[in-house]
Amino acid sequence: MNASAPVKVSSDPADGTEDILGSALEVTLIFDKNVLCTTENQKNVTIDQGAVIDEIDAYMTEVTVSVSGLERGKTYTLTFPQGTLTDYSGNAADQISLSFSTRPLVNQQIAQKLVTADPLPAAEKLYDYLLSIYGTSTLSGAMADVAWNTDEADWVGQYAGKYPAVAYFDYIHLASSPANWIDYGDITPASDWWNAGGLIGASWHWNVPRSSSEKDPNNFTCDAEDNEFSVTEALKEGTWQNEFMKESLKKISGYLKLLQDAGIPVIWRPLHEAAGNTYTYNTGAWFWWGGDGAQAYKDLWIYVFNYMKDEGLKNLIWVWTSQTSSYADIDSEFYPGDQYVDIIGRDTYNGTDASGMASQYEAITQTFTTKMTALSECGDVPDMAAQWSAGAKWLFFMPWYDSENDYSEGFVHEHADIAWWKASFASDTVITRDELPGSLFD
Repeated sequence: MNASAPVKVSSDPADGTEDILGSALEVTLIFDKNVLCTTENQKNVTIDQGAVIDEIDAYMTEVTVSVSGLERGKTYTLTFPQGTLTDYSGNAADQISLSFSTRPLVNQQIAQKLVTADPLPAAEKLYDYLLSIYGTSTLSGAMADVAWNTDEADWVGQYAGKYPAVAYFDYIHLASSPANWIDYGDITPASDWWNAGGLIGASWHWNVPRSSSEKDPNNFTCDAEDNEFSVTEALKEGTWQNEFMKESLKKISGYLKLLQDAGIPVIWRPLHEAAGNTYTYNTGAWFWWGGDGAQAYKDLWIYVFNYMKDEGLKNLIWVWTSQTSSYADIDSEFYPGDQYVDIIGRDTYNGTDASGMASQYEAITQTFTTKMTALSECGDVPDMAAQWSAGAKWLFFMPWYDSENDYSEGFVHEHADIAWWKASFASDTVITRDELPGSLFD
């Protein structure tokens, strides 16, 4: 060896590292002096097992290699042949090889019981049904225009030829109800759908006053930014935020009890998208319930869970929404725990292709290994036939509604037009309302 040749000091990952997650990786090597890797020499750098080197960048003492095409449960070796790397004087480094292994796929061991003790029999029956279809079929769902109706689902049924299996609602206007334009106490939209053989889901954009002086519900918000309403203050006894939180929970629990009294289970998805862009873009939470970080959020989730349990709610199937889009932005710090969650949801928009959706599905199922995983909110994504073929075997899916929808057949829907629905319904794996077993509604 030339005593003046560059020597590798360290690498990330280190040689022999196991349990690498994801299909792509950035490998960084650090040398004892500045190094070069010319364009011509880069052609000689290799990685085995069918992986691909996308880019090599040498800057001063650091060499970065971007690798893609990694598969689960394989060991890869990245090799720089002798002479590929040199110092600025042309002294060539010896051959450098770096090996690492990816984490094998694990089989999910799904919890067989709801986290709610002594659940409503209809909720237990529904959960058993979900277990029976998971991995083989996916429930179709449509989000209601948040004014408490099934207009979106009816539009799909009219023009796509079949109705979605699940009608989703949102208690976003809780502070205004009851009013002449919104009354969650009138459960007719939900009960009519249930009586027609369809399932019920519900979210909650929890709008709050930005300050103690704000009294008009029309000005309430769920935003994290410029908001005096925070988790920390809401969980502190004696604050105005705490008082408002308890009033809201009492009110919504009463409305959910009306569904319970009618024998209707609810696929319940509160406090969603808590991490926001905390990991992906490092810009923090979107909603106030995630604005104080992971621990505060988990404390709030558990508080809400226990409050509703103490109120006697037994018809809820709890869905926690992950913002994980890849192993690089895992948000498990926000996960409140297996004993408080029945299903993991993923919300995603903006044109992710089918393979990308499958990668997200894998990232979530391999992280939350005891829970079924659903596409709990989506828009501008491939149809479900394409997603399923790529390996994204969601328990259910639900495109968001379009607030400008005129409910005509040719309306250019912002998130999922009729062509999208027809393509999704063409898949044998997609379950529509007419295909739900009647025993769920006995």
